[in-house]
Amino acid sequence: MEGIVVKSTGSWYEVMKPDLQIVNCRLKGKFRLQGLKHTNPVTVGDKVNFEMEPNSENGVIFSIENRKNYIIRKASNLSKQTHIIASNIDQAILMVTIAFPTTSLGFIDRFLATAEAYHIPTTIIFNKVDLCTDGLEDVLNDTIHLYHNQVGYNYIKTSVNDQIGLDEVKALLKDKTTLVAGHSGVGKSSLLNGIEPNLNLKTGEISKSSFNGQHTTTFAQMHPLSFGGFIIDTPGIREFGVVDLNNAELSHYFKEMKPYIGKCRFNNCKHMNEPQCAVLEAIEQGIIPAERYQSYLSIMANEDVFN
Repeated sequence: MEGIVVKSTGSWYEVMKPDLQIVNCRLKGKFRLQGLKHTNPVTVGDKVNFEMEPNSENGVIFSIENRKNYIIRKASNLSKQTHIIASNIDQAILMVTIAFPTTSLGFIDRFLATAEAYHIPTTIIFNKVDLCTDGLEDVLNDTIHLYHNQVGYNYIKTSVNDQIGLDEVKALLKDKTTLVAGHSGVGKSSLLNGIEPNLNLKTGEISKSSFNGQHTTTFAQMHPLSFGGFIIDTPGIREFGVVDLNNAELSHYFKEMKPYIGKCRFNNCKHMNEPQCAVLEAIEQGIIPAERYQSYLSIMANEDVFN
């Protein structure tokens, strides 16, 4: 039988059959030995083949079909292993907040670079815009200018409290499989509940001492949408470690650098300190944002990123 993994809790997987029925499955013994580089050999979004266990309502996954793409990150800052967040995605939504909590530009850039590497189009949602007062509105507008006007990413401004942007997000999600990611506390669950109340996702409070969110989603989970499509709700990501890239190709994953690739003096230019580098010249001219270039250098400096 065929199905799609809609939830993974470590040793057990919820697999959705074509008729939308859910079967609890485990992995076949030999299959567990594959892909030890990853903490999870099977992930949400995987298309799998399984068979029912004798005299049981549970199934056994014995194979996984080739993934068209996936989002991956380091399992932890100290780990050499990687964690696949989800697979077979049509698009991603990166939800960020200017404050309460603050999403760093470095976090945004690492996620976007990974999504670009795996050919996953991403829309940035600026949530809780109703809280952007007392100067924060300028920060919001500057950040939108950076990622939309200078780099070229689509964005939506949202607020559940003020019912801003919910219809736009709903139209974006319709008939697509969408990964929703962001820090804990940026309001992923609240926004998704506002668009699809039947989801009834748990929501949490912001810590008053750290202004960081509390984890309310423990495992990534795929949910069908009543208006068509699926969303993959993910646990809040505190840090996003980029992995499994080629440092010679990293500039390809920064949209604003692409027009200058191949125009440098050296074919193997890494755009760091080489003479007659078209990328560095564009940075000096203010065409390529300096903030994004700092993220590029930060990723380049981390040897664990590259395969």
